[in-house]
Amino acid sequence: MKIALMDSGIGLLAAAAAVRRLRPDADLVLSSDPGSMPWGPRTPEDVTRRALAVARAAAAHRPDALIVACNTASVHALPTLRAELEPALPVVGTVPAIKPAAAGGGPFAIWATPATTGSPYQRGLIHDFARDVDVTEVPCPGLADAIEHADDEAIGRAVAAAAALTPAGVTDVVLGCTHYELVAERIRTAVEGGRSAGLAPLVLHGSAEAVAAQALRRIGAAPAPSAEPAGTLTVLLAGHAGDVPEPALAYAEGLLLKAVGPALRPAEAS
Repeated sequence: MKIALMDSGIGLLAAAAAVRRLRPDADLVLSSDPGSMPWGPRTPEDVTRRALAVARAAAAHRPDALIVACNTASVHALPTLRAELEPALPVVGTVPAIKPAAAGGGPFAIWATPATTGSPYQRGLIHDFARDVDVTEVPCPGLADAIEHADDEAIGRAVAAAAALTPAGVTDVVLGCTHYELVAERIRTAVEGGRSAGLAPLVLHGSAEAVAAQALRRIGAAPAPSAEPAGTLTVLLAGHAGDVPEPALAYAEGLLLKAVGPALRPAEAS
């Protein structure tokens, strides 16, 4: 079994780690283009062009499924990716977990990139799944880029700024960018520090576990977390074989991918 994941940068780590936990025997292909980060401010046409290039590089390795582990690419490029790659290659997009957050009925916040915040796409999800719930859209300028470079101080500033815009009464926070899941506990701590007294513990909603499970369903595979950790790891950077980027090793998800399963050397992955 081989699962490919694509993103602009290391935001795909959370979903890749989720796949690794569900199927440690699955081969993984991680395809990204960190030199073009961030994708959020780019035009939809530019995002689609770049997403296609990253997806084609992954598809060349003949995976059984492709996870678009990027909210921006899912918003702008998913129809184009599916039109080109399906049905031969199932394509799984990433949607912010607004529906499960709304199910609790309490007020919640959506942390997302400035381009996604207030977008027709996000507003449509709110209308469809959370029209009767108090929702606050929180833009997080610079956070994805800071996470991409593992810039601890910049992450701290961006998280603090977004937490200051998050109402004190929220019960849940939706992580509307895959990069944000890599610093979920820092986000939790920052938001908890500004919440009203007496509230239940904050619930964070990411997408990694859901897209990993969906990818397995699309190819008819069941979770097998106790399988032998024999899955290989292929890393593609702008279409060229490489290694897990150094900043990725600042996160637990990046360390997991390096530690579990034999990683392919660049010469073997080309």
